[in-house]
Amino acid sequence: MARVAAPDTRLGAGAGPWRPRRLRRNAALRSLVRETRLSPASLLAPLFVVSGRGRREPIASLPGHSRLSPELAAAQAAELARLGVGGVLLFGIPDAKDPIGRGAADPQGPVPSALRRIRDAGVSLVLAADVCLCEYTSHGHCGVLDGREIDNDATLPLLAEAAVAYADAGADLVAPSAMMDGQVAALRAGLDSAGHLQAAILAYSSKAASALYGPFREAAGSAPSFGDRKGYQMDFANAREALHEMELDLAEGADILMVKPALTSLDVLARARETFNVPLAAYQVSGEMAMIEAAAARGWLDRRAAALECTTAIARAGADVIVTYLAADLARWLAES
Repeated sequence: MARVAAPDTRLGAGAGPWRPRRLRRNAALRSLVRETRLSPASLLAPLFVVSGRGRREPIASLPGHSRLSPELAAAQAAELARLGVGGVLLFGIPDAKDPIGRGAADPQGPVPSALRRIRDAGVSLVLAADVCLCEYTSHGHCGVLDGREIDNDATLPLLAEAAVAYADAGADLVAPSAMMDGQVAALRAGLDSAGHLQAAILAYSSKAASALYGPFREAAGSAPSFGDRKGYQMDFANAREALHEMELDLAEGADILMVKPALTSLDVLARARETFNVPLAAYQVSGEMAMIEAAAARGWLDRRAAALECTTAIARAGADVIVTYLAADLARWLAES
């Protein structure tokens, strides 16, 4: 019997096999075929705003970040715009708190004051305002209390009032984050009734009860005085429920859907990208940044490389918009690359 010649399996023999490394051998080739590209224009930078003037209060757990009075927040916004960052997401820290968070809707509060200053300065940024009561309530929970429980429906009109105050002051986007059932519908009805039909809603649709919010709670002074938020924020183990929350918010009038935290929700984000044909956002939360900063400070990893890799992963999973404390640094690094 004649012997059959063995196939030639040497790399490069005939028409194959493929050599993927051909397109990795230098920086120019890698850049040419890169599938996911970060852009500063897709980033939202969180800013913490306090009342008064000339106030800059460094936040120990968020290196490089401070609570800023409105005029300093406006100056920071102008710098972010110069760097090409897409927008800012404002959080307010009032001088006084009460059981129902009245300060959230105060037209002279920190967030409306900062919005007016930024808007009047003609800064080319998307202006977004977080809509929640946790920074404004004396108990630190995101809604009105009924005993030791959150009264969902009593909270909704207060959230709507705050959203209207922010839209009145110039917000392009209002971002309900309290995780109250029906919050998007309440905001949409309130905004429309106040004549803000063009104000868009960035919904914190899949917001998990996460261990990664610690630095934010220090920055905003919003840690709950008792219990936790697991009764209204999502169980981080539930991906199908997260998609259901997104469906509900979309039906109620959300314009952008968001997942939070980004790092532990990449699978949810990818499934949402396959499911919904609307802009998706992801929040690279304070704990994610804190892990990078702490490890980099100890020389355990390269801060720039780790930040770019983590943020690119969020975009790769499907985020059109990324809320990140690293926005300014990312914009500088991307301009250099």
